[in-house]
Amino acid sequence: MGRTREAGCVAAGVVIGAGACYCVYRLTWGRDEKIWDNNDEDDKEESSDIVETGVEIGKGAKPNAVVGAVARLQGDSKVKSEMGVVLESGSDVKAEVHLGPQSGGGLEAKAKALFSTLKEQASAKAGRGTRFGTISGNRTLAPSLPCPGGRGGGCHPTRSGARARSRASGKTKGRTRSKSTRTPASAWPVRRVKFNFPYKIDDILGAPDLQKVLNILERSNDPFIQEVALVTLGNNAAYSFNQNAIRELGGLPIIAKLIKTKDLIIREKAYNALNNLSVNAENQGKIKTYISQVCDDTMICCLDSAVQMAGLRLLTNMTVTNHYQHLLSYSFPDFFALLFLGNYFTKIQIMKLIINFTENPAMTRELVSCKVPSELISLFNKEWDREILLNILTLFENINDNIKSEGLASSKKEFSRSSLFFLFKESGVCVKKIKALANHNDLVVKVKVLKVLTKL
Repeated sequence: MGRTREAGCVAAGVVIGAGACYCVYRLTWGRDEKIWDNNDEDDKEESSDIVETGVEIGKGAKPNAVVGAVARLQGDSKVKSEMGVVLESGSDVKAEVHLGPQSGGGLEAKAKALFSTLKEQASAKAGRGTRFGTISGNRTLAPSLPCPGGRGGGCHPTRSGARARSRASGKTKGRTRSKSTRTPASAWPVRRVKFNFPYKIDDILGAPDLQKVLNILERSNDPFIQEVALVTLGNNAAYSFNQNAIRELGGLPIIAKLIKTKDLIIREKAYNALNNLSVNAENQGKIKTYISQVCDDTMICCLDSAVQMAGLRLLTNMTVTNHYQHLLSYSFPDFFALLFLGNYFTKIQIMKLIINFTENPAMTRELVSCKVPSELISLFNKEWDREILLNILTLFENINDNIKSEGLASSKKEFSRSSLFFLFKESGVCVKKIKALANHNDLVVKVKVLKVLTKL
């Protein structure tokens, strides 16, 4: 009877152990299956990173030793490995159960303790979840690397969890990855020019420093140094006290010499510097020597270019007063041709220049006798914005007033049918266009139109 009872106890212990293993299997198998499905590629990549941990449990080891072995498994080992350890230890549990009857009736208590311990261990593993989360491929951007799409290169993901812990613990890996020492190529090519310039382009300089800049500009053939020097002088020429200083230091001929260069950037910067200097009346007396050349170069250079705009601004400043307008009277047909051909900004600038001539009655005869394209009448259309319309209406108003004041209406036979006089005065088309603007949506344009119509 004793052997029968002992066999029953052993069978009960085996059943309880198998039940405990099945509970662990049910708690962890679904989560593990999901992880393996999501990380097929990561498993292949990190197969060498996984640390194999062998657990051997001796014959007479207690059930707590089984739990301890499971707890000592590394973060990279899978739950399947844990299941294998538990299942392999089944015979050891049987041996422990076989020894149980000698101690009395505590076999059931030990089996229940084993079951509850394994259950708590499995619940704790499922509750933590950090090990599963890190293996599942979650990636974060390294804070020291640029964001995606940046010029320095793309972002590289950093992997937390098993690989980070194995690196921290100093465990060896079957495969090591070396950092790339290759420098990423710059997205924008940079032309490096080595030269030293003693000042910043926005520095406000005194006479001694201006003299140094003029000396550098005069002696250097380097286009980069010339450009920086011209911009520095142009910025300083915006101040009245430096306009006189640059003239007294002999700077005007040095700057004007560069308007003959073939380098369009240098020519533009020279025009800009002379433009700021031309605000001074005494400087205009020096710059008038170069005004014809500036006008010729401006008319033949690329249409709507920055050089052309800089030249037109200089000519506009030089014609604000009546002293030097006669030097440009031969270019009137070119001005009106540019008014028709140029873009919006060129039209605005050339109209400002022509308006300067219309405000001088002495220039009226030469102005209205020049040949102009008939397409200029299109500038009176309401599709143009306020600035274009106000400028063309001002131009018409000034010419109409000057024709009356100079008595040119009686000598209309002197002007050809292609002249500005015929287009504005005799054809009648211009007056019809202006009357059509009386209903313009812009109130300022409407007031200007009514003012012009009252003078007809």
